[in-house]
Amino acid sequence: MRSEASVMHLDLDAFFAAVEQRDKPSLRGRPVCVGGVGSRGVVSTASYEARAFGARSAMPTAEARRRCPPGTAFLYPRVEAYRTSSRIVMDLLRQLSPVVEQVSVDEAYVDLAADPARDLSPDALRTEIGELLDRITETTGGLTASVGLASSKMLAKIGSELDKPRGLVIVPAGQELEVLSPLSVRVVSGIGPATGSRLRTFGIESVADLQRLERADLVSIFGEAHGGSLYELARARDDRSVVVEHEAKSVSAEETFETDIVDRTVLDAELDSLSRRTSARLAKGALFARTVTIKVRQHDFTTFTRSATLMHATGDAGTIADVARRLLDAVDVSGGLRLLGVGVSGFSDHAQEQLRFGDDIPPTTEPDRHDKSDGAPTDEAAIRPGRRTPGPAAYTRTGPLTWAPGQDVEHAEYGAGWVWGSGRGRVTVRFEGPARSSGPVRTFATDDPDLSAAPPPAW
Repeated sequence: MRSEASVMHLDLDAFFAAVEQRDKPSLRGRPVCVGGVGSRGVVSTASYEARAFGARSAMPTAEARRRCPPGTAFLYPRVEAYRTSSRIVMDLLRQLSPVVEQVSVDEAYVDLAADPARDLSPDALRTEIGELLDRITETTGGLTASVGLASSKMLAKIGSELDKPRGLVIVPAGQELEVLSPLSVRVVSGIGPATGSRLRTFGIESVADLQRLERADLVSIFGEAHGGSLYELARARDDRSVVVEHEAKSVSAEETFETDIVDRTVLDAELDSLSRRTSARLAKGALFARTVTIKVRQHDFTTFTRSATLMHATGDAGTIADVARRLLDAVDVSGGLRLLGVGVSGFSDHAQEQLRFGDDIPPTTEPDRHDKSDGAPTDEAAIRPGRRTPGPAAYTRTGPLTWAPGQDVEHAEYGAGWVWGSGRGRVTVRFEGPARSSGPVRTFATDDPDLSAAPPPAW
């Protein structure tokens, strides 16, 4: 662990929703949820106004609709718009340091010690990073970010979450345990839903509780690698370097069960939950995927995967769950499953599917991979998109014309606007933009020749 707080973690605040509110003046100050808007959609990002009503990332959209008041905007993601703003922020970070580890479209670590001439005193860092946050807001048209500075990646990430939005938290070297101990055990790297649930069965709720366990206890529960890692991280011992990494090849979520499960109804519900988590992580990277994989560990510890490849890339949790369920249908679960996982791969910058949910897209089955390993569970795999260039629009329509809520459009008479809603052959558009205050609302036939899809607006 470093002797100075020279590791920075930056996280853009409510990023997708913030971009929507920037580009759509009528949504400013209102609750906004971005993600799948269908019956089985998942929230990718909720604005702070929506979070006040309990909406959050990875929540089923149906649940967010129940929680949020009438007038809440539920929008499809505009991936190209998010990548444009992300690229601006990441370029600013690379001006700050040559060592930037981009974790997702809205999140990155920076090694501030890579510049030997930098003053790493807390006062100097507070001034320098405060100026960076001002530049981000200025160059992105009003977006904000939160930053954590610490002696390790884990503490830096925790710091960036402690004072949102637009927070700047420095954890001085030597004070890591003082900050870490009272927090929920879920802040520790490597503790996801499955590990957190397992720890709760032992009465472990806070990091301080975890610190009271001996290494041997954690190893007996989670195995040598995972248990030993938790023992060290609970004591703020994190020597991971900030590195410029290549893109992740897959994104996944999995659960290890307390008892072997044979009930397919329970397993189906678990697949829905895992698919939502995987979809949320995919959305965080502003990516879509063609291949869906399930991971199964049976009662005798036999572990294998089965995969299927879709005709079109998707980011929809419902579609991922449908494919995963078909794959699991071919698995004998009569002896019980110890672990179940869902992952996606074969990334694309855009979805080629129709803007419709629940389509039965026939997969092409790929060869299975089998092993006998019993490694520690990985709750979620991070997306590291690296230096992506903007792809085509977030959705390319194929088949019947469909307009997505939030989609950018252009009308020959009224100019630029965005889709407010559609159905029964009609589409309603609000004509406004970042530099154009809330404008008129008009309704057209979905096949109106004067109405066309448009790129994200300039701001």
